[in-house]
Amino acid sequence: MRRPSARRRGGPGPGPVEHGFPHLATVRAAIPALLRRLPPDGLRSYAAPLSPADAAFTAADDLHLGAHRVASAVAAALRLPDARMVVAFRDMPEAATVELAAGPEYFVEVNDRFRTHRRDLAAALAHEATHVLLHRLGLRFPDTAGNELLTDTAAAYLGVGWLLLDAYREDRHSSQKLGYLTPEEFGYVLGKRALLLGEDLSAWFTGPQAYEAYVRGRALAERDLRRAPLAAADRAQRRRYLHDRAAGAASPGAGYRFERDGGGRLRVSFCCPVCEQRLRVPVAGPLRARCGLCRTVLDCDT
Repeated sequence: MRRPSARRRGGPGPGPVEHGFPHLATVRAAIPALLRRLPPDGLRSYAAPLSPADAAFTAADDLHLGAHRVASAVAAALRLPDARMVVAFRDMPEAATVELAAGPEYFVEVNDRFRTHRRDLAAALAHEATHVLLHRLGLRFPDTAGNELLTDTAAAYLGVGWLLLDAYREDRHSSQKLGYLTPEEFGYVLGKRALLLGEDLSAWFTGPQAYEAYVRGRALAERDLRRAPLAAADRAQRRRYLHDRAAGAASPGAGYRFERDGGGRLRVSFCCPVCEQRLRVPVAGPLRARCGLCRTVLDCDT
């Protein structure tokens, strides 16, 4: 089955690039869905991101040998060493497509423009190789749009999708963006990864727009650490939480909800700020909670 993938937005002339966080709900659903399908070590199995050196594809490289070298590096970073990515170039509207079959060979067709615009080939291959990984994991969202957002989220979270953000460039005359997440959403997912692994990829971005989007997205991921009922919640969130706790019902958009257990005791459920897995803990004042999915220990004040 052929799947459309990363797209060039704006073409050779000026064109709009969507910004902000319009797909945040899907991204937050994708992260725990992905973690539940990974090996027992979870994201730590993918702690080594694809390096700029492994993604490099220059004019000095042989076209086909270089493309297959980069494809092999992407597959290895996604822990798909037995997947052979066969790359071909052709004239097509998409940046790339992949044929999802039983393997071990997967046929990837990429847009002819990557013959000369080589710096972004690894980004296009990262999206397609992540389709292969999700296919093998048996993970997909029910609709096409959601599945493409899942693929971008997984690519960024597993250490190859920073290339998709790095491919984002925009000026008064032209724009380019690969993938379906906004630049800021790519930064948000990379920020979530950084919270768990303690890494900082900011020095890897080659353009100011990509770097700025990374900074904005990571800032939102870090603000998730200050959501109530976490102990680090800011004063406004804390006041609202105390009001809601007294009422026994969360206000709209609070991000947490109250419920009673079988013994009638009040509990609060909220999403882990690192992996977005929903947690449930007693309403009992200061306590520490351990996320069963990403294993992060959280200081809470419930």
